[in-house]
This record gives sequence, structure tokens and C-alpha cells, in this order.
Amino acid sequence: MKKQDTKQTILQSATRLFQRQGYNGTGLNQIIEESGAPKGSIYYHFPNGKEEIALEAISVMRRSVLEGAERDLSGKKSAIEAYQFYINNIATIFDSKDCVEGLSIGLIASETALTHENLRHACEAVFKDWQSLYADILEQYGFEREEAEGLGITIAAMIEGACILSITYQNGEPLRSIVKQLPLLLAK
Repeated sequence: MKKQDTKQTILQSATRLFQRQGYNGTGLNQIIEESGAPKGSIYYHFPNGKEEIALEAISVMRRSVLEGAERDLSGKKSAIEAYQFYINNIATIFDSKDCVEGLSIGLIASETALTHENLRHACEAVFKDWQSLYADILEQYGFEREEAEGLGITIAAMIEGACILSITYQNGEPLRSIVKQLPLLLAK
């Protein structure tokens, strides 16, 4: 395995574990075991340990959500249609009990916000990036910037909360409930 492949394998395994078990519930030995990487390679690629891995995992989650959101929200006839399409796509992922990768940083954010300042800052930046993207998309559909920013925060909070509920319920129905309410929220 090449050095870069090893680093990516470690990072992918850690990201999955953090999303399933949270930061505190995931140990370095488990990351090593799940990735199949030699123990020394984890310290070679991530000399600052678990927090460094988590920071990079948060970055991976950020890219994943932003890329999916931009793809799903673009080119629709209205903001309502765009966000319904986007949130329905997220909902279908939760119908499969195995797959929550790249969807939510809520677990990491909530458990580290008071104890790990670097991770809190990283999660805050991700949430703000998502909110900003949502606001930018709403502006493209004719919303004024101030209103778009407020709606961006609202939509991000609704999605993040519904993702937690969807993980708990093991289905996408909480997200589909948002889809039904979007015409009220985004009516112009």
C-alpha cells in the first residue's frame, strides 16, 4: 500500500467510526484495526494523534456535504423544488441502516464543543460553510441576502436535527417531514 493510500484508508476508516460512534467512542486502536494499517503509520501520517485525524475527518465530511448540496440544489425551477430534491436524496441514504457516511457532523460537534476547542472551531466552520452555501443557493432563486442567510441557518439546523432523528429511527422519515414543510418555509 502506498503512503498516500495508507493515509486515505486511515482517514476513511476514522471518518466512518467518528460518524457512527463519535469522537470519544472511537479509539486509535480501533481506527488501526478498521483501516488495516500498520500501527506506526497512524503516527507517521497523523503525528498529533486522534485530534488531527478528527480534524481531517471533519474536512472530509465538509467536502462531501458541500459537493452533494451544490450538485443537488442547482438547476431546479425553484428553491422549493431544489431543497425538496436535496433533502429527499439525503433521506434515502438513511433508509439503508449501514450508510451514514459524510452526512452529519452533529455527533462530533456536540460531544467535543466544550472539551476540544480545535474540533469545535472546525465544526463551527463547517456549519457556517453549509449555511453560507444554502444562503447562496437561495439568493440564486431570488431571495434577498438577509432573508437567505436566516433561511440558510434554519435549513441547516433542520437537516442536522433530522439527520440525528433519522439515525435514531433508522429511516429517512424525519427528513421527509422537512420536505413536506418546505413550501411553507420557502414560499415567496
